[in-house]
Amino acid sequence: MMSTRVRLGSEKLLTSGALSNARVGVVSNPASIDAEFRHVVDAFAASRDMKLSAIFGPQHGFRSDVQDNMIETGHSRDARRAVPVYSLYSETREPTADMLRGLDALVVDLQDVGSRIYTFIYTMANCLRAGRKHGVPVIVCDRPNPIGGTGIGGPMLLKGFESFVGQFPIPMRHGMTIAELARFFNEACGIGADLTVVPMDHWQRPMHYDATGLPWVMPSPNMPTLETAVVYPGTVLFEGTNVSEGRGTTRPFELIGAPWVDPESLADRLAQQNLPGVYFRASVFEPTFQKHAKEPCGGCQIHVLDRNSYLAVQSAVAILMEIRLQNPGRFQWRQPPYEYEHTKLPFDILAGSSELRQQIEAGLPARTIYDSWRDGCDAFARERQPFLLY
Repeated sequence: MMSTRVRLGSEKLLTSGALSNARVGVVSNPASIDAEFRHVVDAFAASRDMKLSAIFGPQHGFRSDVQDNMIETGHSRDARRAVPVYSLYSETREPTADMLRGLDALVVDLQDVGSRIYTFIYTMANCLRAGRKHGVPVIVCDRPNPIGGTGIGGPMLLKGFESFVGQFPIPMRHGMTIAELARFFNEACGIGADLTVVPMDHWQRPMHYDATGLPWVMPSPNMPTLETAVVYPGTVLFEGTNVSEGRGTTRPFELIGAPWVDPESLADRLAQQNLPGVYFRASVFEPTFQKHAKEPCGGCQIHVLDRNSYLAVQSAVAILMEIRLQNPGRFQWRQPPYEYEHTKLPFDILAGSSELRQQIEAGLPARTIYDSWRDGCDAFARERQPFLLY
């Protein structure tokens, strides 16, 4: 048991006096809570030091009440706090001049999950861009990377494959906190906003979320548990295929399969690969919505036995390759549009380039594919170093 819980950036900001007499907008969702389950919006609204003037919500909405991905949310007004609620997953993904008018600062307090694909970090980046354009300072309150800050893995995003699920050249698993990413995006990637970050106290890079002393609240509807976040940097790739990534089940991103997959054969083949820290259990599941809704899907459930040795992206690619080999005629790459991209294949923008898909189609050995990521990850580890806070 840990003796000292992590103190969040939002908690420190509230007691710092830095926002005295300021009119503040807050970018948040239901996971923007403290250790006592108090929401950051309520904390700001109750503060005598500042005036809560606007609320901004990321993908799935401020209340995270939109279940599916790629469904926009509308703007509204919060009756309890008597302020406008602006959606940053609507006709705009970036705060407009009208939304920011009258604000002295824009505070970002969002729970990331440690993967390049998760859109909240690009909502933050878009807030930095808007802050620079319209002269509004941006404050990013740090939160834990729930899968730790040491692991880096998967292919890099390459130039020409930028999208709302990948704006900058980082790997699938980046191993940074949201405030560290804010610094990286702002300086290394050239956004150039007036940025302040508020670090946490007592967070250490090897920590997973259940070591922080903080309660877990779903950051998005299909991120129900820490176990989901652990596998997500790899299994999110299945969004770019016609294979179910487990949406519509109680174990999204842990259950992978399709109606034509032989689960026992898949599990046997995966066991032969001796991937570390994981057990692939043969499984049949029936999604209630999304791909293959109401159809039994054969596949596997990913059981992570050792988080520290588990390789999320390698494990997901191994599953994908075996499912494709089992029935090449049934397996398909998903066609666009996907997350506001109407030309490139969804799998390519998820993977960060067309390289991974082309390697799989060429039948390259899994080990060759994994090894091809090493140089990019090593270079990123060096590039991120000046921006780390812990």
